[in-house]
Amino acid sequence: MTDSDDTAELTLLLAEYSQIKDEQRARIGFRDNLLYVTIGAVTAVTAVALQTSHPDLALAIPAVCIVLGWTYLVNDEKISAIGRYIRTELASRLSMLSGPAAAPAFGWETYHRSDSKRASRKITQAVIDLTAFVAIPFAALIVFWLYGTTNALLVSSSVLETLMLATLGGQFLWYSER
Repeated sequence: MTDSDDTAELTLLLAEYSQIKDEQRARIGFRDNLLYVTIGAVTAVTAVALQTSHPDLALAIPAVCIVLGWTYLVNDEKISAIGRYIRTELASRLSMLSGPAAAPAFGWETYHRSDSKRASRKITQAVIDLTAFVAIPFAALIVFWLYGTTNALLVSSSVLETLMLATLGGQFLWYSER
């Protein structure tokens, strides 16, 4: 390879890095806003259910949380995948171009993960995620089971929502970094 080829490849790698970091930033903003949207939706449904004395409306909370929780989880996984790609693929390709004497590429991508309190932050985040997207909607199901109607369709819906919440909770645990 010529120096011109190396320069062209370096330019392409840095452009890819810039684009993928932009995507990661956008996904982080979207993902983080999903938590606020979930809180707002749960609050709104709860307020309507209490004001109208219709406990059956509690079944809307799991449905909303399942959709928003899945969207949150998918975005969180893509954010992590982008980070892994940068740390492994892009960094190694850039290191090959730079030579063995060069400083490691994209050091921040690895450095920020080595914080001694990272594990406790990840556990806390997992607890918050599970609370917002699984525990709160499960509490809404309990309210429905205690105070809702015995309509067979609604009871069947509540069972389906329970299974979906359990699956979502399992996915949150599966994808969480341990």
